[in-house]
Formats: sequence, structure tokens, C-alpha cells
Amino acid sequence: MSQEVFMVIGFLLGAYSIVGNDAIQTLGTFLSSNSHRPWWVLWLFAGGILTVVLAYGWVVHGGDVSYGRLQATDEMGDLLLPAPEPFNWIYCVPPFVLLLLTRGGIPVSTTFLTLTVFAPKALSSMLIKSLLGYATAFVAAIVVYRLVTRGIESRFRQTEGPKSPWWVVAQWCSTGFLWSQWLIQDLANIYVFLPRNPISGAPDIAMGWFIASIAVMLAMQAIIFYTHGGAIQKVVLSKTNTTDIRSATFVDLIYGIVLFLFKEVSKIPMSTTWVFIGLLAGREIAVAWNEKHRTRQEVSRLVLSDFAKITFGLVVSVAIAYLLPVLL
Repeated sequence: MSQEVFMVIGFLLGAYSIVGNDAIQTLGTFLSSNSHRPWWVLWLFAGGILTVVLAYGWVVHGGDVSYGRLQATDEMGDLLLPAPEPFNWIYCVPPFVLLLLTRGGIPVSTTFLTLTVFAPKALSSMLIKSLLGYATAFVAAIVVYRLVTRGIESRFRQTEGPKSPWWVVAQWCSTGFLWSQWLIQDLANIYVFLPRNPISGAPDIAMGWFIASIAVMLAMQAIIFYTHGGAIQKVVLSKTNTTDIRSATFVDLIYGIVLFLFKEVSKIPMSTTWVFIGLLAGREIAVAWNEKHRTRQEVSRLVLSDFAKITFGLVVSVAIAYLLPVLL
């Protein structure tokens, strides 16, 4: 097979598995708190933001829809994620494995699983940034839900959902902000499969490739929205009160702010999955601490279970990154 065929296969597998894993973690609270609305309305909203973010990156950054994530360099000025030459079948294996794990409801890091095989030397940089993201989201969630929104969150649990349209506006705005920040962080995981400039590492995408890629991603997202998030959505639904639009607004806003801060810190790709799991873990601990609605053992089991799943994904990523070149 030619390089172009492997690129297309990798992109299709990556687009579906990454949208089904990371994107649903990002949009999970949005889906759960708006489950009474038609799926296509939610899809049009998210798809519109996706199209705008992609078009802006492609036009303003000269075709680089990864927003510079694939151009990150190390201390010596060398690319952390150089374009592979040639592009062969081993780069299609990680998104296929991710697809299998996603179907099993395991929230693994697409950044580690997809990008590590392209450049194992980038693993340490991505891991450090992702661990910092997990810790930041974890601590921020505990502080916010323990001190700032303590009374508010308790009232949310004891009352029915709001009838005021302002909460709908607030939640859709926070989701739009979060979704755009996630896309800027994670588009590198998808567009790493398409043609890139061998010198700068930036995606070198012609108009035809670009339009086709948007159509594919919108179609993949439509499938995920039609199935109400798939198995990964259970990670969100297992957490306290995530179906309440008011609680979902705060989750999305905090998550989006953390991603925005780390986007500004450096262009090194990071695991948004780790940030998301850290946020939910800190929130669950703080809410249980405030309201005593779950025992310490129940909360610990839930938090450790999620952390074990993303750690399992990290182990799989490292194994694939180092074993596939040997098979080749």
C-alpha cells in the first residue's frame, strides 16, 4: 500500500476513536444535562464550533490546524514529533487499539496512545505536562467545590433543574469555550496522520484534504451524538449530579480554564483525558466531603478506578511505542 492509503486509514481510525474517547469526555456533561434535546441540535452546536476552530487554524496559521502542537521542539531545537518517513502500517495500530479500548468504556489518553509511537522521545515531556494538568485540575476542583460552590452545589442536589433560560445560555457558553480549548489541544492527535511539512512538522494540508477531513470529523461526531456518547459516557454519568445543567456548567468552565492555561504555557501536546479525570476526582472528593452522601471507601474506589484506567492506557501506549518498531 502507498503512504497515502495508510494516512487515510490512520486518520479515519484516529478521528472516530479520538472523537469517541476524548471528545465525549469533554462534551459528556453537555450531553447528559441536555439529554432531553434532539441529538442533532447538540451536534449542530458542537459541529459548528469544530468547523470554526478548524477553519481559523487552517487560514490564520497557514494550514496548521494543530495550532503549533506538532511543531513543538526540545531543548536542542529538534522536533518532538517529526513527520515519519515513510508513513507505514505501524502508525495505524494505535488508533485501532484506542478504538477497541473506547468500545470497552476505558477512558485512556489518546495523546499518549496516538502520539508516542510517532516519537517515543516526546513521552517524558507529554507525561510531565499531563501529570501537572491532572494535579492542577484535581486541586482546583477541591478548592472550588469545597470552598467556593459548597452551598451552591448542595442546593443543586436538593432542588429540581432550573427553569430559567439563563442557565441554558451559561452552560452552552461554558461548553463552547471548553470545546474550543479541547480542539486546540487535541487536534494534533488526529491531524498527525495527514501530510506534514518534513521541516517544520506542521500539517501541510491541501484544500481537498482539509474539506474532506472536516466532513469526516463531523460525520464521526454525528454518530457519537446519535448514540448518546457510547460507553465512555458512563464515566461522566457515574459522578455526582452531572446531569444537572447547573453543575455541568461549573464542570465545563473549570475544565476549559485549566486547558486554556496549559495551552498558553507551552505547545507540547498534553493528555486532556488526565485533566478531565483529575477534575472529576477532585470534584467527587469535595462534594462527598461537603455532603457526606458517599462513604470514603466509595469515593476512593471511584477515584482510584478512573486513575487505574488512564494508567493502564499509559502502559499500553508505552508498550506499543517501543514494540511496534521492533515488529517493523
